[in-house]
Amino acid sequence: MSATASLSTSSPRGATAHLADTLKAGHVYRREDLARLSTAVDRHLRELVSMGKLQKLAQGIYHAPKQSKFGLLAPADEDVVKAFLRDNDFLVFSPSSYNMVGLGTTQLYNQTLVYNHRRHGIFRLGNRQFDFRMKPRFPKKLSLEFLFVDLLNNLEELAEDRDVVLTQARNKLPSFDRARLQAAVDSYGNMATRKRLREWIDG
Repeated sequence: MSATASLSTSSPRGATAHLADTLKAGHVYRREDLARLSTAVDRHLRELVSMGKLQKLAQGIYHAPKQSKFGLLAPADEDVVKAFLRDNDFLVFSPSSYNMVGLGTTQLYNQTLVYNHRRHGIFRLGNRQFDFRMKPRFPKKLSLEFLFVDLLNNLEELAEDRDVVLTQARNKLPSFDRARLQAAVDSYGNMATRKRLREWIDG
């Protein structure tokens, strides 16, 4: 069911109704979360999905849709990723965020990256596709220093003129707080990025 549809007016009965009453609109659930509340969870889940009370995002992952005046609201990316990974330690962002650094990049990307410690690969969850990448370290939230370093890490993947971006990056270097930038390089930079920045600073 699409996020612009309306909730079904069908009313669940009996045990299915009891399970439906526990659902909180907008929340993402794993099957095991709901299995504790049902003696026939798979049948009840199928019934709730057919009634529009739940949407199946992936195997064992469900969303209780929330209605707005514009239709059903999609689940938050962070809630979907948390349920998929069974983990709170991840960073969700789009490569479009690199445009915030001020290097003249302008591309908008229909891509969602998930830096994490558990899964690697591209997975479709609901109507969204997520690019999961295992990383040894990543921040809790985005910063300009992290985005600067991560942009250089992923330069070959971007739809930008590589030489122009590198020139802009080198010119931008003095605008950063040296200590914060060095900390980001040490924590998140790959070998090529560390070498490049060391040459720029020493040069």
